[in-house]
Amino acid sequence: MLAADVVFSGALMLCWTRVFMVLQVSDGQQLIQGSTVTEHTFPSVSPCFVDDIFAALREDSGTDGELTNSTLALFGVCSLSDNSSGSVLAELAQEIRRNQRDGLKVLYPTAALVSEDEERGSLMFTFDFPQSPLLTLKPVLLLAFESPVTGEDLDVTFTSQSLQPNAQSVCISGETQYLLLTGRSSEGSVPQKWRVSARTKSPDMKQNLKDILIGGKSGKNISTTPLLLFSGETGTDTSHAHVSGSSQTSFLCQLKRFLGAVLPRQHPEAPLLQLDSLMSLPPLKLGLTSSETLLAGTIRSSAPTILSFAKRGSALPVKHGELALSPALLEELRGRLEQTVARISEIIREEKVADGAVERLERLREVSEIQLKEAASGETQFRAFLLLKALHSVTFSYDMQRRLRAGRKGRNNPAGVSVCGLRSLTVSLERHLVGPHTANINNCYGSCAFPLTNANNHAVLLNSHIESSSVDERAPCCVPVAYEALEVMDWNEQGTYLSIKQDMIAKECGCR
Repeated sequence: MLAADVVFSGALMLCWTRVFMVLQVSDGQQLIQGSTVTEHTFPSVSPCFVDDIFAALREDSGTDGELTNSTLALFGVCSLSDNSSGSVLAELAQEIRRNQRDGLKVLYPTAALVSEDEERGSLMFTFDFPQSPLLTLKPVLLLAFESPVTGEDLDVTFTSQSLQPNAQSVCISGETQYLLLTGRSSEGSVPQKWRVSARTKSPDMKQNLKDILIGGKSGKNISTTPLLLFSGETGTDTSHAHVSGSSQTSFLCQLKRFLGAVLPRQHPEAPLLQLDSLMSLPPLKLGLTSSETLLAGTIRSSAPTILSFAKRGSALPVKHGELALSPALLEELRGRLEQTVARISEIIREEKVADGAVERLERLREVSEIQLKEAASGETQFRAFLLLKALHSVTFSYDMQRRLRAGRKGRNNPAGVSVCGLRSLTVSLERHLVGPHTANINNCYGSCAFPLTNANNHAVLLNSHIESSSVDERAPCCVPVAYEALEVMDWNEQGTYLSIKQDMIAKECGCR
């Protein structure tokens, strides 16, 4: 998997932090006659932002590298006959598929401003990029949305002296998440300042364009994040380049996409649950000095695990992690991972999970593989450990789903009354997660009439007493009587920590 390289100048912030647009306009002076200039901010993006773009290039093109209709729609390319954008998109996808770590470079703007030309019905974007040797290469300007566009389909023309050709059309639909424009290099270098105008072919759709590109309804946040992509040609000096995410971060991004594809779909309407609000045992640090007892217990635990990037509001990248397992425990980890991968592959086939899930799982297994002939690196051990814990969540989810389905078959007694039993209850979790983003904590529902379900002596005597007399006593209730813990692995600036949220998931019901 590729890890994008990002070039920084003094004030350029990390790609997942908020980048502020700088207005270089004084005394109310307007950039263009008849235009209004307003200050905006770019949307903040996740550590997986660039990695997800590369994954889209690799996975959304055909198996032979050909562009599919869905790929064209995803990147706003109007048709295969669009030789400019279509051919560049195919080349980028092919380069990603070759899996060259340094195949593509990414450059972010240090500053930007937006103006609206009301007379011409167009929007003008001005991006300032830092000085970089990458600017000697021919770039691709990518305008990326956090999620696919909503609203009416639009045909939009972008015009700029920095583009080749100067005017380029894109087609925005409900499947579009990226807008790809081919740039030019002028006299051996790409300009640092880009001025790009956008307008619709239909004047009646001007407001729609504004809503999509600069959040016309809110008026403050730009909806797109601009970046320049460069092909990693040999001989390019990138000694000052900064890697936006380590190979471990890239692994976590792959894992996040895999979990999003294979976990059962849940659509809870409840507010987001903050993991910090849950009581837990004291967190335990995972690293080279972790005790063998802690690591063995965690590896053997089948409890579902939530993988969290960082505390809410943190803009720090994922900290590099390593483990130093004993040979015996390393062999146990390898064996358990092999068994779990085989089990997940079976689940994917039986449940007809998303296309490409098996291939994604195989890539994760390859970068986490523990070789028997040579000592596994600490980072490889850590990847294998994380993969095993994440896959435990997948098997737990599907095993619980099947158990709930089986329980529904015998739910009603002869009188047609729903008896006490386990039901599914899904809650939403905070968004700074690798996954899962929801937790099925279950709940207990149903009648506790005779014969009682999984009752203790107190419930039996209480029920008998109530039925034999007219006393005003509380009847036995259907409640959880056994729970499963939830494990949370959290990355922050100090490292990786494991916290155990006890009594989190109801797994058995009874009358009490």
